[in-house]
Amino acid sequence: MQLGLIGLGKMGGNMRERIRRAGHTVIGYDRNPEVSDVKSLAELVEKLDAPRHVWVMVPAGTATQTVVDELGDLLEPGDTVIDGGNSRWTDDEKHAAALAIKGIGFVDAGVSGGVWGLQNGYALMVGGEKENVDQLQPIFDALKPEGPYGYVHAGRVGAGHFSKMVHNGIEYAMMQAYAEGWELLEKVHSVENVREVFRSWQEGTVIRSWLLDLAVNALDDDEHLEKLRGFAEDSGEGRWTVEAAIDNAVPLPAITASLFARFASRQDDSPQMKMIAALRNQFGGHAVEKKG
Repeated sequence: MQLGLIGLGKMGGNMRERIRRAGHTVIGYDRNPEVSDVKSLAELVEKLDAPRHVWVMVPAGTATQTVVDELGDLLEPGDTVIDGGNSRWTDDEKHAAALAIKGIGFVDAGVSGGVWGLQNGYALMVGGEKENVDQLQPIFDALKPEGPYGYVHAGRVGAGHFSKMVHNGIEYAMMQAYAEGWELLEKVHSVENVREVFRSWQEGTVIRSWLLDLAVNALDDDEHLEKLRGFAEDSGEGRWTVEAAIDNAVPLPAITASLFARFASRQDDSPQMKMIAALRNQFGGHAVEKKG
């Protein structure tokens, strides 16, 4: 199967490689000519056979809107655009409606896996019409982890990104819990080896998880996280999750508190946010602020 892929950064570049390893043809475009297969979006579209499938992996908001608008002018009826970035689900609905006027399909795909996706596969939460989703199944199968899990057609347009948004909200709360526990362990004098306490939880406990494994990796790199500043960004999904909870009158106290804790980290050097920053760097390659 052929796929056009726009945006070859930390995730997009690895996704291109994983899809190619599964035997599919991927033509990638990026503003960085060193990693791009073509020089322009127009050239990418020209090299694809109809019906074309073009996957967009660029930052949410203006960047995604610009690419979708340009693809709307370049593609033909029967083609499909897939937005695999972290767009807000309400943007999906607008994109789908605008492209439908031109006979172009639209699918939104929430993608989780970070910098580890090439090796482990990507969890995919997909929204869109069944006809459009079914055409892309070979690509989804190539990207997902091996085994029966890691992929879901979550529902209509917007469902994929809404599901990924909630996933990230849960991630906020889980990371916050690990961070709070780590700071408390570091604070008391009786616990002399916090890193090994975390390591001991990796097997046989109800709180074992991949995030816990990544926390141990971070502590192996910097046992007391002394090199990091206690500052953690939020990428948008946490805010959107809380906003959606308000709109639907659903109480989310843990997720909301974890979001506000990140805001607090920008006011002082928070020990907990050192762990949050370290975890975000471990799973997603997100930048951290070093001391000094």
